[in-house]
Amino acid sequence: MQTKEILKISKIIPVVTIYDLNTSIELAQALLKGGIKILEITLRTKDAIKAIKLISNEIPQITIGAGTVLNSKMLEEAKNAGAKFAISPGLNPIFAQEAKTIDINLIPGVATASEIMLALEFGYKNLKFFPAQASGGVNMLKSFASPFPEVKFCPTGGIDLNNTKNYLNLNNVLCVGGSWLSPKELILEKQWDKITQITQTSLKQIQS
Repeated sequence: MQTKEILKISKIIPVVTIYDLNTSIELAQALLKGGIKILEITLRTKDAIKAIKLISNEIPQITIGAGTVLNSKMLEEAKNAGAKFAISPGLNPIFAQEAKTIDINLIPGVATASEIMLALEFGYKNLKFFPAQASGGVNMLKSFASPFPEVKFCPTGGIDLNNTKNYLNLNNVLCVGGSWLSPKELILEKQWDKITQITQTSLKQIQS
């Protein structure tokens, strides 16, 4: 599957933090039940890689990706665990070059025109706009449209249900990433039905 096809799986990609490996399957199932078939698991916790492997094996109908990938070593680990894509918060020339040797769809993070130009230099046209709200939000993405007509974005950072549609209405936005579908307190309290409900409500609202 190509990177663009992955970003078209869902208009919302849940950014998921794994606090407990033992509940990662239940969390993924709650999101799947709500209508989500793609997850970004951030590599910020010790069990993240294990969770990618576990969910990939147990729930193959969900496309699993790794988030907060900072270097090629992390990229390799994510791929070996079964991740189908990887998302980085930023991009530098060394990482961009090394990533080309690893067979996994990488979605680099950018916040400026210079970073977009760097990404294009290495052939990356599907990018994460991060941190979206802090970097100019919808207006910044509108500004990028003319000089970079071939680039598509997945804005992440400060995205919630209140501003999601503003981003999705832009022609250069394929989807948004956000953590509001699976709040930390609901995960820790194992409120799976509430996570399913938030997911269903969110998907319904962006379709209306």
